[in-house]
Amino acid sequence: MSEPVIRMENIVKTYYLGKPNELEILHGINLTVNKGEFTAIMGASGSGKSTLLNVVSTIDRVSAGEIYVEDNNIAEMKETQLSAFRRDKLGFIFQEYNLLDTLTVGENITLPLNLKGVSLSKTKQALEVISKELGVYDQLDKFPYELSGGQRQRVACARAIITSPAIVLADEPTGALDSKNSRILMQTFELMNKSLNSTILVVTHDAVVGSYADRVLFLKDGNIWSEVNRGDRDRKTMYREILSVMAALGGDADVR
Repeated sequence: MSEPVIRMENIVKTYYLGKPNELEILHGINLTVNKGEFTAIMGASGSGKSTLLNVVSTIDRVSAGEIYVEDNNIAEMKETQLSAFRRDKLGFIFQEYNLLDTLTVGENITLPLNLKGVSLSKTKQALEVISKELGVYDQLDKFPYELSGGQRQRVACARAIITSPAIVLADEPTGALDSKNSRILMQTFELMNKSLNSTILVVTHDAVVGSYADRVLFLKDGNIWSEVNRGDRDRKTMYREILSVMAALGGDADVR
């Protein structure tokens, strides 16, 4: 039986722009993401996909509805609880890497464990396993500015999953990469998902990124408009179907 990691129930997000103006971005979203699932969120600019990621990541608060992550209702958490929740349950992969140039690659990767007070022996063990799995073991003593963009994103991936978070969240992770490094990064995501059983939720314009996912949800005007499930499809077939849906949606998919 599938184990839900995220459950969104009737999620509404409204921005108040001053009386009487208000802008409702999400209109009663219902969504479940199961453990070990790789889900992509796509849609045209303004469809609400980044807002959806923001409320899951607790960067923003919902206006109505409930969000459960591993049965924790984050909509009811206080700010002090949210800080610990982000640290312990969420892994983040940013478009601009957000690595610290004053720390080595190894120190960047282990930073979340250090913040949690994990012992040195357990930290070293986790670092060895993750860095070897993601192909950055030979880069641990270097600094981020000495790496290529693709290598820096793999380091960011390693940092995101070293704490074994409930879910890894990524917002346009290939946005700053060329086509070659985008493919390498998505192969890293695939490795994280299949070999390390990471649950991944990614927002993207890129049909190539979507083609790696187990399923793709398409948002339109703050609602889930359509869904494509991989099933037995290979990646090329998934890619073509994503393009077809985006064309019908009238969106702006990246077709690199």
